[in-house]
Amino acid sequence: MNPNTDLPRGTALVTGAAGGIGGAIVRALGEHGVTVAAVDRAAARPDALAEKARADGLDVHAFTADVSDEHEVEALLDDVERSLGPVGSLVNAAGVLRPGPAHALSHEDWARTFAVNATGVFLVSRAVVRRMLDTRRTGAVVTIASNAAGTPRTDMAAYAASKAAATMYTKCLGLEVAQHGIRCNVVAPGSTETPMLSSLWRDASGRTGTLEGAPDQYRVGIPLGRIADPVDIAEAAVYLLSDRARHITLQSLVVDGGATLGVSA
Repeated sequence: MNPNTDLPRGTALVTGAAGGIGGAIVRALGEHGVTVAAVDRAAARPDALAEKARADGLDVHAFTADVSDEHEVEALLDDVERSLGPVGSLVNAAGVLRPGPAHALSHEDWARTFAVNATGVFLVSRAVVRRMLDTRRTGAVVTIASNAAGTPRTDMAAYAASKAAATMYTKCLGLEVAQHGIRCNVVAPGSTETPMLSSLWRDASGRTGTLEGAPDQYRVGIPLGRIADPVDIAEAAVYLLSDRARHITLQSLVVDGGATLGVSA
């Protein structure tokens, strides 16, 4: 464990904690000595994550909630703050991907994508920030979006649009609460070694196409020549939560190895 006094005091709440990126963020915060509420929809998944983290000496606790359900989110915050104390940091890492051509997406695919990726960010951020304001405490919010929020991608219309919505909601929220010492930022990953990414690959050529580009999809490769590890995204999130970023708000930190050529927000 490497306690980091630059991180805000209080509990950190991480949604999508059982995912590749969410899980890496939970561990990174835990390794910095932060008490973490690890939240996911399926009860067994955050339980297993928290159990392993505690075995490694980290102060991680599992909670179950559907971030798209307003009542579950409010109950979650009550439970977390009653059990672990006030939330000082939030990372919105819950996300789903329903790929498909924009003209052929089902209503259910579109609705579910927005329910988790956009409405979930709204509901959890609102619940956390309201409690910060009510108790006049400062804090930080980081939303894990995507470089696709600013770059069109074939077969990813719902995902890209939902991440764009989450990005702008986070920035608007940050503008409104900056005067209260609450900072809101976005981390926009590119291709990252997670089950979500590998689910897009039909065969072994998928990895090659991600690294080198796919002209038939109007997609360039990754200039740094590597796919991100989830810890790369986690470190960016931890930085934005920390006091080292105390004068940074309303920003998007793109972590994509240069895949959007420095122009994605």
